[in-house]
Amino acid sequence: MARPENLEQTASEREIVLSRVYDAPPELVWRAWTDPEHIGRWWGPTGFTTTTHRIEVRPGGQWRFVMHGPDGTDYENLVTYVEVVEPERLVYRHGGAKDVEPVDFTVTATFEKLVTATFDSADGAGTRTRVTLRMVFPSPESRDFAVREYGAIEGGRQTLARLAEHLRRMSGAGGADGDAFIISRVLRAPRDLVWRAWTERDRLAAWFGPKGATIPRCTLDVRPGGVFHYCMRGPGEEESWGTWTFRGIAEAERLEFIVSFADEDGRAVRAPFDDTWPLGMLSTVTFEAHAGKGGGTVVTVRWSAHPATAAEQETFAAGHGLMRQGWAGTFDRLEEHLSRGG
Repeated sequence: MARPENLEQTASEREIVLSRVYDAPPELVWRAWTDPEHIGRWWGPTGFTTTTHRIEVRPGGQWRFVMHGPDGTDYENLVTYVEVVEPERLVYRHGGAKDVEPVDFTVTATFEKLVTATFDSADGAGTRTRVTLRMVFPSPESRDFAVREYGAIEGGRQTLARLAEHLRRMSGAGGADGDAFIISRVLRAPRDLVWRAWTERDRLAAWFGPKGATIPRCTLDVRPGGVFHYCMRGPGEEESWGTWTFRGIAEAERLEFIVSFADEDGRAVRAPFDDTWPLGMLSTVTFEAHAGKGGGTVVTVRWSAHPATAAEQETFAAGHGLMRQGWAGTFDRLEEHLSRGG
């Protein structure tokens, strides 16, 4: 839903300005920004979740919330609304209490309707909105502190990207996110090193798979149409084969591939444990800077059945718990591998 228009600039030494254009009318964007049913579903950088304790969007009203980082860190936050002009403008103060994060600034958020003679319609379909955030800090030092300690610029960029995803869901164009399996992990390593761990054969074979598994044989060709074909040996010496067939690659940012169980020749086969498990799963792996304390890289793995019958989709959904357990162990092994220098 978002147009490929992202602008980041520093208007002064005390400011951070972020802007993004969305394929949604201002009324829908405003609702996503102010309705407690929606704001907690997208607010925060990649991997973060948000719990709202109270919210009252009016001059003098407050939004009290906790942001939960993907590394388990909780961030207490307080917003006090100064100006509310629906659906055009919000002004609010962030911080100002002893029990919240020590970052104080004032935000002006504007929601600008973009109209073209050929694209606009009476019901708002096709209308776009430019959201601009202007964050003003008390001093250049406090701005630099927020950027250095909290990843304020990168975190803002990621938050606006998450809003785009949520607006797609609100408009019915984003698919059923609840059907996907999603897991994130913060890795205390630079993004280029994490990327190499996923895209170089010997590095990938050293950590991939749940605890107790090994990869005794594999080939890897990281390009669109290329394949990672591997043999995985379990702790009981049982063996299974699998493939990743790459569809899209953005260097150090994103991998997209189809995951399948396979035979020794690389042909897709049914899962050995259930005939109704999907024959293929679309996997998207993203690599982003961690916009939180401590830095590092957030890796997010998203799997969805592709394609799938109703029975296969039901089996896939029922298997989320086991997938989470398996990926938790796999991420543990990746962390250990990276701690040794990758």
